[in-house]
Amino acid sequence: MEPRLTDNLMVFFTLIIFSQGSAEIYEDLNFCGTWRHGNGPLSLNLNLSTGCDWISISASKSSLSIEGQITALCSEAKEIHLDPPGSKLESYFCLYWEPLQDQLKLQFRELNLTLCRPASLWGTCCSQLSNGPKSNESAYGILNGSVKTDLFSDKVHAAYTFKGTSITCNTLLNEENQGSAEVIFTEDKDKGSTAEVEMKKDFRGFNITSPTTTSGSAESATTVQIPQVLKNVSKSTNKVSCTFLKNNSMFQGGPVEGRILNVVEITVGNDTIENLSDPIRISFHHDVIPKKHSRKCVSWDTKKDPFQVNWVDKGCETRVKGGKHTECLCDHLTFFAVLVQMEPRPVRHLLALTAITSLGCAVSVISCIALIIFLNKKSKRCKEQCIPIHRGLAISLALLNLLFFFTGVLANVLGESLCTWVGAGLHYTLLSSFSWMSIEVFHTIWLVYMVFIPSPKPYVWNLVGFALPLLPVTILFAVGDIYGLRKVEQSEDESDPYKMCWLKNNPRALSAHYFTIAVLAILVVSGLVMLLLVYKQIRTRDEWRQNKMALFSIWGLSIVFGITWGLTFLDFGPLSDFVLFLFCILNSFQGFLLMLRFFILDRMRKRAGGSAFGSTSTGSTRQHMLQAQEKS
Repeated sequence: MEPRLTDNLMVFFTLIIFSQGSAEIYEDLNFCGTWRHGNGPLSLNLNLSTGCDWISISASKSSLSIEGQITALCSEAKEIHLDPPGSKLESYFCLYWEPLQDQLKLQFRELNLTLCRPASLWGTCCSQLSNGPKSNESAYGILNGSVKTDLFSDKVHAAYTFKGTSITCNTLLNEENQGSAEVIFTEDKDKGSTAEVEMKKDFRGFNITSPTTTSGSAESATTVQIPQVLKNVSKSTNKVSCTFLKNNSMFQGGPVEGRILNVVEITVGNDTIENLSDPIRISFHHDVIPKKHSRKCVSWDTKKDPFQVNWVDKGCETRVKGGKHTECLCDHLTFFAVLVQMEPRPVRHLLALTAITSLGCAVSVISCIALIIFLNKKSKRCKEQCIPIHRGLAISLALLNLLFFFTGVLANVLGESLCTWVGAGLHYTLLSSFSWMSIEVFHTIWLVYMVFIPSPKPYVWNLVGFALPLLPVTILFAVGDIYGLRKVEQSEDESDPYKMCWLKNNPRALSAHYFTIAVLAILVVSGLVMLLLVYKQIRTRDEWRQNKMALFSIWGLSIVFGITWGLTFLDFGPLSDFVLFLFCILNSFQGFLLMLRFFILDRMRKRAGGSAFGSTSTGSTRQHMLQAQEKS
């Protein structure tokens, strides 16, 4: 009788132990263990399908496998090669399952892998996981398998299995929130999806994620983090309404040029809530935004006109988390979105480019002043037709570099009204410099093809170089809202842009941008054509057969004709950064290079015996061409 009683008691206690283990329920899964493997190649095998049944984690000598049916949207069947183990025969790993987000993540050694990307489930979730049977002990497998703080076994087992249960996501969400908030989800086929969160007395904050259907992308979900402080500032109601709008077409346009991504509306009744100490955090997951396009978080300013779309970035901070992720921190409630601006793009290495440009402008101003003094002294000794043109180019470049050097300082110190004048002045000096470079090209053509016709008087060149650019600038200034404060965003930190007085970034100022680009294009094309004509005419000269002389002549004429400004049209593709640095170096130091060229030419003239033709660029070109024509 005693042995039989003893056996019954043992069976009884065994059933109690197993029933306690099998009754353990986990709303989410945090399974960790040590994979004991061989020293050969390792791989991760995934075989996941939608449903709510079971999930198995198994391991062998060379592979770790995760398979089953607990996801609502994610289906994966693939093999991932892992880093070789080296001398280690054990690797620690953890598998995380978050049913409310339909997200499955794996941490393997120092590597973090997202096996199923987060999405929002507004229907049913696969939760309340219970541990199923584990396999027998083996040489290779999972050592010290555990869920959270529950250790299942300190032995090596080949596999662990967990059984899932289907539950409404709304119920699970309220359980996780422990009663501090309750949420009700509604769906409108025309407007979108709305989540109404009731903030209870002990409200501690709440996260809401936009719904993702089987036809949508799990990566395009939007998450709103409602701070605890919102409960204290709300007056009329304790309910927060968050609507993820389906149709964004009605929000496109307005005074800001760009494309509006997903729009979210957040309200608390009819309360006007501003200046939150803890901001609303909105994480927008979207398609890849190319680096050449800038982005910023914006909100709809309904105070100005509630019936007119008016996107502003006031009260919102933009944090770029990657090509597919943008986080917005906003201190008020209204409509929110991410505005993608096609142009201008954020500038890479803006700090380095600014430093180079400032140094170049300072050196060029000093060089141009020295060149002007040199040309004035030279004009007293000889009456060359080219000297007034070279002097006009030096004056315009000196003014351009001087204004550009101080534009950043003036933009931060002066007000918007004074910055308008500085921006207009900077545009005028740029157009004036382009005009004098064009005059250099035209005068060279005159000397070559109109040899026996006197060139126009100096006052004509002064009218074209200094008076003509004043006409378009005056017209643009009279139109208004074209010159003023301009912010140049840097890709490293778009929240800290570089400020300057220049053309504004608005639709009205586009005409001025296009006009300037057109003038530059004409200048570059005419300069290249003239450079080609010079090369064809005098390439047979003996001195041109010397590589140094040919290189110096082409380089010098390129500086005088403004061809280096054409690099702005090559700012694209993989060499974009290189072209941008080259553009800044050559054009900010253009005044210095111009002075260097004329001083070298003057030294060459003195060595050659004081030939008047050798003193200037156009005079030297004329001499070479006349001699070439005489030979032919």
